Amino acid sequence: MNDDIRQRPNRIPWPPILAVGAVLAAWVLEAVLPTGEMLAGAGRWTRVTGILVAATGLGFDLAAMLTMHRARTNILPHRAAGHLVTNGVFALSRNPIYLGNTLLLLGLALALHSPWLLVTALVAAVLVNQLAIKREERHLAARFGTLFAQYRQRVPRWFGFPRRR
Repeated sequence: MNDDIRQRPNRIPWPPILAVGAVLAAWVLEAVLPTGEMLAGAGRWTRVTGILVAATGLGFDLAAMLTMHRARTNILPHRAAGHLVTNGVFALSRNPIYLGNTLLLLGLALALHSPWLLVTALVAAVLVNQLAIKREERHLAARFGTLFAQYRQRVPRWFGFPRRR
């Protein structure tokens, strides 16, 4: 296995860059190709649903960060993992921060009635999967071997209930 991947999963912290990029891209796209009030007809329930989805995403983010802090491990996506965290929200998702970021963006898109943010949030999620998650999983496999392999078998990448073996 490449020694560089053992040292760190990435040189660039893609996930926060992509989340901010999704918001900026949606804003630019709305300025260039306005959607007007395309989703406004969905009304108040779309806003309420969006707020709930965004709050759930923020909850995942905060819970994951707190769990990582308690485990005294690195939270930065371009730095080496100090410990394999498998408890808390990490028992439901191998990537609860990325799940949280995606839910936050999708929730904001619904709450703000922004079709472009819906699109850019989904594009950002695909890019996070390709540019960050796959490399992070190789990094964790190189650092934690069998422990990570067992965790990977038990817990879904994005979300789900742990599988029993």
